[in-house]
Amino acid sequence: MMERRAFVRGAAAVGMTRLLGMPSAEAEPAPETTRVRLGAVPSICLSPQYVAEDLLRAEGFTDIRYAPASGGVPGAKEMGAGDADIAMNMAAPLVVALDGGTPIVVLAGVHVGCFELIATDRVRTIKDLKGKTVAVFGLESAQHVFLASMATLVGLDPRKDITWVTHPSAEAKRLLAEGKVDGFLGFPPDPQDLRARKIGHGVVNSATDRPWSQYFCCMVVANREFVARHPVATKRALRAILKGDQVCALDPARAARAYRDRGFVDVPEPLVLQALKEVPFGQWRAYDPADTLRFYALRLHEAGMIKASPQKILAQGTDWRFLNELKKELKG
Repeated sequence: MMERRAFVRGAAAVGMTRLLGMPSAEAEPAPETTRVRLGAVPSICLSPQYVAEDLLRAEGFTDIRYAPASGGVPGAKEMGAGDADIAMNMAAPLVVALDGGTPIVVLAGVHVGCFELIATDRVRTIKDLKGKTVAVFGLESAQHVFLASMATLVGLDPRKDITWVTHPSAEAKRLLAEGKVDGFLGFPPDPQDLRARKIGHGVVNSATDRPWSQYFCCMVVANREFVARHPVATKRALRAILKGDQVCALDPARAARAYRDRGFVDVPEPLVLQALKEVPFGQWRAYDPADTLRFYALRLHEAGMIKASPQKILAQGTDWRFLNELKKELKG
């Protein structure tokens, strides 16, 4: 049975490589470690790292683990503590984590367009959030940090002009439906769920609305020590995730299966597939990841949520050498 599973996984990895039309990594040195630990949270926009499981095996990893993240800045604290090696994460919260000294390194951008601001009829624009109540998962969560960035860009002070209440997503959506909160920033599949149930209306869609559609929302980040000790493994793992991003763009049904195989089965399958089709995957070459971090660092500095300058964030918290190599190698 174990041999059969290994054969099936190997065939799946070969099939995905052929689907992508991308070269394999057989001629490169083997990874310094065959173990890699990634994060596991139920945001559908992180599906490239779930699709990447078989691709990671093709890269020489034999011990692949997906560890669930706790609250706060999802995954960054665990990664800084050494509980995870490499994973996707949200751009704006990564800036907050880097400002706080978390020992992580941003390696690449993956895609844009995963968050949407959904609101009641009392809110037609971001400026209308002044004096309103917004539900987020927690302070310094991805929802809070992204929306604070949006508010700052239009001249609001997110510390004074918006009342923040913290609730799990299911409770926040219920409160929005009842008109007890004015806004909610959702990540897939929450926006798709709200549209299907005709709750609220879209104010901002980061897949289509500028300037948000011009900057990565999801990026690849790694533990600083892991990168320093295992550069070959880092490059191989990053390549698997970026290939996974291409698979999500070309074969959403395969990506949906990979997402559900991680145990995320509470979301109806049609919503999972819809979300995967709506997020603009496959564009990791299209934008500059440094521009993304600079953009959010400026917004968050204006909001008083970070102290470091964008230059310091970029100098201390990024390493683009693997991405630059892969841009030359992966011509798809």
